[in-house]
Amino acid sequence: MQKERAKEFFSTMYRIRRFEHETLEFYKKGIMPGLAHLYIGQEAVAAGVCAALKEGDYIGSTHRGHGHLIARGADLKRMMAELLGKSTGYSKGKGGSMHIMAMDMGILGANGIVGGELPIAVGAAYASKYKGTGQVTVAFFGDGATNAGTFHESINMAAAWDLPIIFVVENNLYGITVDIRRVVKEQQLSKRAAGYGIEGITIDGNDVHLVHETAKRCIEKARNGGGPTLIECLTYRWYGHHVGDPGEYRPPAEIEEWKKRDPLLSPEQKGLLTEEEISTIKAEVDAEIASACRFAEESPYADISEAYTDVFVS
Repeated sequence: MQKERAKEFFSTMYRIRRFEHETLEFYKKGIMPGLAHLYIGQEAVAAGVCAALKEGDYIGSTHRGHGHLIARGADLKRMMAELLGKSTGYSKGKGGSMHIMAMDMGILGANGIVGGELPIAVGAAYASKYKGTGQVTVAFFGDGATNAGTFHESINMAAAWDLPIIFVVENNLYGITVDIRRVVKEQQLSKRAAGYGIEGITIDGNDVHLVHETAKRCIEKARNGGGPTLIECLTYRWYGHHVGDPGEYRPPAEIEEWKKRDPLLSPEQKGLLTEEEISTIKAEVDAEIASACRFAEESPYADISEAYTDVFVS
């Protein structure tokens, strides 16, 4: 069982990383519109948390959301097509990297607004409790979002009504260029949970097994009426805020130290997978990614007549 779980985790994390590498290549070639916020370095959070969810559960994602969507099972071809603005994409090419939604997978949408996914996720959790469906929602967000009003409003409502939601803050230390350690008095962000009377936990976000065990316990607690939990996952993005950001505000030694804690090295280091098993998984995933890239490149752009469809004006 442990072996199979390790294979599942490594496959998901490697799939995320390869997808992001190809995203970067498309961006550098100038065929991807918009910006790309890469998830490389943070793969263990998405892989560990999403593996603890059941079919029918929900996730709310961020501008750095490719990893969450892939870990939840989104179609790689439709994701890649969306990145290139193609009609075969999840949002018919109109949303791009930061606005992929897949309701059939319980994916409430990535969100280009910092903290924008939080009230949406709380709304889904409220609906689940009201209808008695037993569904749980996970809201992913970054450290910067914890200083936004939507964070406090959302977590307060979820706590007051014991909603079945897990708040997962991916603390990669930087909100765009701002070091979170310079703009908060209490640097352990999970301690904010105490102000709302809910459980707060800080864990190593690069240990996929620990992330999974923690998320599984908290998700089941929420599913059984125990209310929300705030999980702070300590992790690190290897690249700048987006691919056009050189990230020079980060000390080189800090970057190198975090790269030594690469989540993808964990299975082999812990003796859970052999080199041969890892090579087999990589070959399978590489073929998946290559197929997704071909599909995206060969897909057509939407016709101009589609410009005003799916647009809602209040």
